[in-house]
Amino acid sequence: MFKRLKFIIYTRPFIFFAYYLIQIYSMTLRIKVENEEHWQKLREQGTSVLLCAWHQQFFSAIRHFKTYSKYNPGLMISQSKDGNLISGVANRVGWHTPRGSSSRGGKQAMDMMITHLKKYGLGAHILDGPTGPIGKVKAGAIKMALAADAVVIPLYTSAEHAWFFNSWDRFMLPKPFSRVFITFGREIRFKASENEDNFEGHRQYLENTMRPGLFL
Repeated sequence: MFKRLKFIIYTRPFIFFAYYLIQIYSMTLRIKVENEEHWQKLREQGTSVLLCAWHQQFFSAIRHFKTYSKYNPGLMISQSKDGNLISGVANRVGWHTPRGSSSRGGKQAMDMMITHLKKYGLGAHILDGPTGPIGKVKAGAIKMALAADAVVIPLYTSAEHAWFFNSWDRFMLPKPFSRVFITFGREIRFKASENEDNFEGHRQYLENTMRPGLFL
């Protein structure tokens, strides 16, 4: 029975259903967006932008992310079955989704994301996904930002009232009719260097900057 249920969850009809369920659920949320104009101005001036968020918090931004479809944004998603579901939903809100992770298809997907960033100028990345550990920035965001000459924009979401799941990321689900805040930080620019210590310094800096926005 459990195996059959998992099969149903990953079918196209269920992905279609999940998309509309998320849209309807998100419509109950009262969303307030803060400091969005700053990075949009950078994009309009020709700067490539990489929005970075924690796995815990991405759900709250899904509905609002549909407004970015005009930018042809990209989002790298794992090749897992869970990734199929997330990719299906993301595609329906206008996002392109190169598929891969650190353990499967990662290099190809990374190359595709870099190419996408260079061409269209907007992408997003889940810093500690898809399997954690929570609050640990992986190397992908730094590699993409450096290769595409993109600025990193921290993205945080919070809610007045929310449930936190007993999962590796303490996944946050805002309660219906709650006020939700989507907040963008100031841009972070990394300079390329052949020194591995500098690369690790970039990764640690981003982690130190964004970790206070986690709910642990």
